[in-house]
Amino acid sequence: MNPQDLKSIMSQGLLSFPVTDFDAQGNFNAKSYARRLEWLAPYGASALFAAGGTGEFFSLTADEYPGIIQTAVDTCKGVVPIIAGAGGPTRFAIACAQEAERRGAHGILLLPHYLTEAGQEGLIAHVEQVCKSVKFGVIVYNRNVCKLTPESLAILADRCPNLIGFKDGVGDIETMSSIYMKMGERFAYLGGLPTAEVYAAAYKALGTPVYSSAVFNFIPKTAMDFYEAVRSDDLATQHRLLREFFMPYLEIRNKVPGYGVSIVKAGARLVGHDAGPVRAPLTELKPAEMEELAALINKLGPQ
Repeated sequence: MNPQDLKSIMSQGLLSFPVTDFDAQGNFNAKSYARRLEWLAPYGASALFAAGGTGEFFSLTADEYPGIIQTAVDTCKGVVPIIAGAGGPTRFAIACAQEAERRGAHGILLLPHYLTEAGQEGLIAHVEQVCKSVKFGVIVYNRNVCKLTPESLAILADRCPNLIGFKDGVGDIETMSSIYMKMGERFAYLGGLPTAEVYAAAYKALGTPVYSSAVFNFIPKTAMDFYEAVRSDDLATQHRLLREFFMPYLEIRNKVPGYGVSIVKAGARLVGHDAGPVRAPLTELKPAEMEELAALINKLGPQ
């Protein structure tokens, strides 16, 4: 898949980040992961992201990463495109990107580097080096210590033809609007705030109708129904699901830092698709929180 083909795919539909399956000892469980992808792929997501943020990329080792990407590519071949997560220090991000390309992924989501701050010149160098290390498409994730300005993105767009996507995880409306006004159709734009459904209608108004859904991991039918409601401007359905599920869900998610991933794995466990434990430093939901989440899921009906 060439970068422009990936851009076309990223410009429409719902995207999602499957969790990464671990066994009771916390090791990657390839068989369980393949079954998860086989379950999720037919629901209609435009692409699935292997080893993304919800897939605990931040806790994976270099030895584990190739097997996760290969499992996803092999399982979803001919069904749904696979975008690999890549990130961390520049050379590690390059190694991940090149490995994902070798393994047959259709592109990468470039997650932020970690810990150290950097100015715009350094961020440009980081993204540029990763882009130029591969031929397939790259989507940059604007979040945490990697917050690119419209001017920086324009420079990168000129230097890196395969930088085809921009995912926003910051939520600064002024900046997002400025980026869209400056870059126009040069990029495919993705809403990437945690529990993106809450912000989906607002982002659509900014020219970003596509977003990634974490809850697709355990309520895929509802996730697709909500996306369709956003696509068709069905405010009644959006408001009903926000009121009955998403806002109470946020109350649980916001109780502990890191629950954004933990609650997704908890949901998968509750619907019979257990992905195993989260890895430290993340922590599991408490029993009472699991009961709250189960009640919310049960109200939605069969998935």
